[in-house]
Amino acid sequence: MNVLEAAASFGHEQVVFCHDAAADYKAIIAIHSTVLGPAGGGTRLLRYASEEDALRDALRLSRGMTYKNAVAGLPLGGGKAVILANGGHQDRERLFRAHGRFVERFGGRFITGEDVGTSVADMDFIRQETKHVTGLAHISGDPSPWTARGVLRAIQASARQRWGSNSLAAKTVAIQGCGNVGFHLARLLAGEGARLVVADVDPQRVRHVVQETAAEAVEPEAIYDVTADVFAPCALGGAINDETLPRLKVGIVAGAANNQLLEERHGRALEDRGILYAPDFVANAGGVISSTVDLLGWDQTRATEKIDGIYDTILSVFAIASREGVPTSVAANRLAEERLRAGRPRT
Repeated sequence: MNVLEAAASFGHEQVVFCHDAAADYKAIIAIHSTVLGPAGGGTRLLRYASEEDALRDALRLSRGMTYKNAVAGLPLGGGKAVILANGGHQDRERLFRAHGRFVERFGGRFITGEDVGTSVADMDFIRQETKHVTGLAHISGDPSPWTARGVLRAIQASARQRWGSNSLAAKTVAIQGCGNVGFHLARLLAGEGARLVVADVDPQRVRHVVQETAAEAVEPEAIYDVTADVFAPCALGGAINDETLPRLKVGIVAGAANNQLLEERHGRALEDRGILYAPDFVANAGGVISSTVDLLGWDQTRATEKIDGIYDTILSVFAIASREGVPTSVAANRLAEERLRAGRPRT
């Protein structure tokens, strides 16, 4: 992959490769846009098959953050950091303090937080080196419950669009991924009376959800074949692809994972199959909205109201899609791009 061409094709402002040998630290920090404000985006710790895969993930995720923050109406641009896990033991304090030093070098142009593979404790390590970090234990804390709350509201809005009612009672939801967000989403859905079918590559996570919600567990690969009302991808990206899409037997796709569509054309493919898609960066914005408590000094009541507003935003996306005759994924992109144009400084 030609790095400059790849970054240009996604419209990035800056991509930085970071290395600290003493901390066993290698990372990529991608700044997609600062048009609406400093680039906000989480830090992901993951073992990638190749550095090219890590770069591709950073580019896609950071662009998604630009769109997510724009649609959520936040004064933030989009960025993302990925730290390359080496498969062995890494001293987390040394690792994340090294990361914090690189974040600090951006001088506030990049503000990070928790993501896949990282925790509130890791954010506290980063905070020892920079103030440009959210999700701290003593302030807003773990964003996962707030992400889950927003996804629930997106599912309810989708249910209203699809079936004319917000109610999820007796609806079957297949949840892929029982990590932090998947667990909290399962509890919320169970509270709404939904029947749950869950899967994860980690059996312990599955057992935890089953114990808490009486969900039915299936093997990870079998989750695509479950007959359900809603499929909720809450693991890694690319869950909707040429192989999995024909297997889905659901009316709605709405979940917490980023980049659920492997390629943009899969949004049209879902529509062609009669499946309503709640675009991921709209549905999963609850976590970044919760960070406003740290970043903007909002009180929790205001942040919660904004998260619950995801319901109306999803309905707005559906209205744009219907009016313009485009897939919901395209409608969400257009809404984000419209807000970016409105916020772009005049030249």
